Amino acid sequence: MVEIDFIRKNPELVIERLKIKHFDAADIINEILELDEDRRQCKLLLERAQGELKRLSKELGILKTSGNEVDFQKNKIQTSFHKAQIPGFEAEANELNSKIHQLQLKLPNLPSELVPPGKTPEENVTVREGGSKPELPTGAVPHWELAKRYDLIDFELGNKVTGSGFPFYKGKGAKLQRALIQYFLDFNTAAGYTEYMAPLMVNEASALGTGQLPDKEGQMYHSTVDNLYLIPTSEVPLTNIYRDTILKETELPVKMTAYTPCFRREAGSYGAHVRGLNRLHQFDKVEIVQLVHPSRSYEILEEMVAHVEKLVQSLELPYRILRLCGGDMSFASALTYDFEVWSAAQEKWLEVSSVSNFETYQTNRMKARFKEDGKTQLLHSLNGSSLALPRILAALLENNQDENGIRVPVALHRYFGSEMI
Repeated sequence: MVEIDFIRKNPELVIERLKIKHFDAADIINEILELDEDRRQCKLLLERAQGELKRLSKELGILKTSGNEVDFQKNKIQTSFHKAQIPGFEAEANELNSKIHQLQLKLPNLPSELVPPGKTPEENVTVREGGSKPELPTGAVPHWELAKRYDLIDFELGNKVTGSGFPFYKGKGAKLQRALIQYFLDFNTAAGYTEYMAPLMVNEASALGTGQLPDKEGQMYHSTVDNLYLIPTSEVPLTNIYRDTILKETELPVKMTAYTPCFRREAGSYGAHVRGLNRLHQFDKVEIVQLVHPSRSYEILEEMVAHVEKLVQSLELPYRILRLCGGDMSFASALTYDFEVWSAAQEKWLEVSSVSNFETYQTNRMKARFKEDGKTQLLHSLNGSSLALPRILAALLENNQDENGIRVPVALHRYFGSEMI
């Protein structure tokens, strides 16, 4: 959530910067400023009434003992008048606060100055590439055919039991999935991240805190029983651990990782680009999250990008790193790097990770703060996929197929227990 002080001091700057995300904020900003002025006037009237009440109450005690009945009665009338005003001013101030807050929630995060202009994914900037695209043998097939040939994943059974986008992993497919999850967690904890097992459902306050609400309400599975939301990523429960919390500076940075299933309603279109593992309603992902000192957040963002890059390299997959343009960024992000791996049989790039800095956008919503030199400040929050499994698995199956089966990357041998499928 964009801070109200920043909006008040820099309204035109906020409007201009949000144009990079192709978001017209002019009407919202103007309404916020009008309501903020009303709130300030209301607060001034409230403080005056409270001050007068305090002064009159003090005088009332003196007049009562002095025996001046006329002035005593005048004071009582004035005291009652100001006392009656205060609840109205308080109610008006609370209503104005609520209206401003609801408008703030509608504003995306301000993009960093590092964000390139552009509206479509084709305008994202390639930062670097790594690895070599494999030359597949004659007769190579996409991962959904490999999954059927080697009995690794059953898409039809998932469709029968639940619906499209909910596959069954089985046999060596399930074992490879489990191997990837364990390897990713071990890789993250070795880098100093604390592992968590997080809830798969969160309350509305948590979804609001990380920016899923109100922006992504239509993409989330919602249980009307107890008003809970299935998580789209473990970023949501992990970051909300520190909602309404004040940390000591010595406790920073906070580094967390978790494996969870993730649930998203966004899948639903048809065609080769969503076939197989390309887009699912339920998928597995290992996440990394950091809460850091504001002065270090962009340095730490680069460290997180380097961490994910090493993980992708260890899987022997060709990859590229993109800095997202304004029009392709998420609602809450200030700067995002996407990782894509090459899917050789499909001959296209598949996104497997986003690593983002949110600056104070999430922490302002959550009131996640730290204390430095006696002053309380908002933390900066960052997160990244490390990694999302479906497309990683798709690329591993396709890129490593040969006439003998599917080669398993060396890094996974001890986790999977075999060099080949």
